[in-house]
Amino acid sequence: MDTSGLYRTVTGFAHSAPLWVQRAFELWTGYGLWLFGALLAALWWRARGRGDARAVALALLAPTATVVAYAASEAVKATVDEERPCRAVAGAAASLVGCPPPGDGSFPSNHAAIAGAAAVALVMAARRLAPLVVPLALLMAFSRVFVGVHYPHDVALGLLLGGSVAALVVLALTGPAAAGVRAVRAGGMRAGVLLTGPGPSGESSPGVRNVPGCRLP
Repeated sequence: MDTSGLYRTVTGFAHSAPLWVQRAFELWTGYGLWLFGALLAALWWRARGRGDARAVALALLAPTATVVAYAASEAVKATVDEERPCRAVAGAAASLVGCPPPGDGSFPSNHAAIAGAAAVALVMAARRLAPLVVPLALLMAFSRVFVGVHYPHDVALGLLLGGSVAALVVLALTGPAAAGVRAVRAGGMRAGVLLTGPGPSGESSPGVRNVPGCRLP
């Protein structure tokens, strides 16, 4: 897949952009993944305060799915071993950030894979986040081409890989994870309850059963 022509176009546009735009993209491409991390943490914190075990399971699976997607991206990167465009594309504008060292392959983009995975996992846990996280994932992918360290096909397939892997992980593990959350809450262990939240009243109290006809104090 040859997207070097589009790469030249985007990096040429980047060099003609105002300095503040260049700096904004440099900051976003370098630190934007931390925002996804903050959103994942906020999702977990909000979910653990609710009684819904499935919501907690989805919140816990979101970062797990993102890590699995990153591992898959790294595995593909090690297999393909594509040279970075900032060294390989003749006649292209210089990258706005330092070109990664030789041996650090270009395909697929790990940043795009992580952003795609986090976005999909967040949306599967809370659909209302879609208008926020989907554009952020696309912006992260575009920024990697804008600053000159990835081909367009690197980021496009990185998004696809990350999102697909995350979706499969969440779909496959939501049921078992929800059952695990209920078991942890029922066990009442402090460390587990800190992770999952206490759940509905009485769910995390070991040895206490609701008997038909009896009312707990």
